[in-house]
Parts: sequence; structure tokens; C-alpha cells
Amino acid sequence: MSESHDARMQRKKAVVDRKIAAAAEERGVLVVNTGTGKGKSSAAFGVVARALGHGMKVAVIQFVKSRSDTGEEGFYRRFPNQVRWHVMGEGFTWETQNAERDAAAARAAWNQACQYLADPGVDLVVLDEITYAFKYGWLDVAVVLEVLKARPPMQHVIATGRAAPKELMDAADTVSEVRMVKHAFAAGVKAMPGVEF
Repeated sequence: MSESHDARMQRKKAVVDRKIAAAAEERGVLVVNTGTGKGKSSAAFGVVARALGHGMKVAVIQFVKSRSDTGEEGFYRRFPNQVRWHVMGEGFTWETQNAERDAAAARAAWNQACQYLADPGVDLVVLDEITYAFKYGWLDVAVVLEVLKARPPMQHVIATGRAAPKELMDAADTVSEVRMVKHAFAAGVKAMPGVEF
């Protein structure tokens, strides 16, 4: 068994090494985290930590969330020279009950995002829950894609949220779909600090 395992791993290593050698292009990437499961924003914030570890500058724009007591914001505000954090949403649409206000907040968030998407000094831009702005018609996906296409060549962008439009996923370099299997909330467990927010 050891010999067959060693032979399989040698073949696998050869395949992986060829793929690594073929990936020679260096440029900013567009990542989309979508799906019905929990963890899309959390995954993006994990990449923020990774970027900080490399000395990069980061901007986070939150399109829907309105609370400023989240653990991730509290943590990343400790890095004011590296992270710009903007909570610009009005809250979930079923809470606000005000489509005009929600649309205005999304447009203001996009205007803020555009400043960072034009700045070559910002290495990573997180557009948290921007997909809702497309779903409700607050932003035009074609306009957003034009800005993303024109961003500085080494700038990375992560867009999060459920129901990412096909156009956004087609333009992305990496798309991850987070699927819901089970969630504590369905069993009556309230949102817990440090896990949910």
C-alpha cells in the first residue's frame, strides 16, 4: 500500500507542479462569495487578515449591514493605517421598510467604493453584500463591472452576498458558492457574538 500511495502522490505532485508553473500571470483578481450559506462575508474578512499580514492596504464597504458593533469591525479598526472600514447600509430590507432610503444608502456606498476602486494605493477592496444592490435594482451591474474592469491592475476585489448575478460571476476570476446545510438559528439559537457578528 505504501508503494502505491507514494506512486499516486508522485503523479499528483507532477500535475500540481505543472499547474503552478503554468500560472505565471500577476494581477489583481475579482473574487465573488455567494450562496445561501453563512460565511460569505466572514471568508472575505479572513482575506483581509491575510492581506494585512502582507502589509497591504484594505478598504471595506458594507452595503447592507448597519451595525457597528461587529467583532470584525472592532478588530480591524485597530489598524487605522491599513484598513478603512465603512458601514453604509440601512440594515436588512425587512427591517428598514423604506426602499428609497435603502437605494440612497446603496448609491452612497457605491460612490465611496468608487474612490477606492480608483486608488492604486488600496490593494484590496471588499464590497460586502453588494449583490443585494443588484437584486433590488439599486445599482446597475453593467456600470459596476465597468468600474471594476478599470480599477488599478494589481488591486484585488471581493464581492459578497446571496444571488450574485450571472454577469458578476462571469467577470470574476474566482467564485465560491456557500451552501446552507444547517444553521443554529433554525434551532432557536440567537446570533452569538464572535460567531455571527
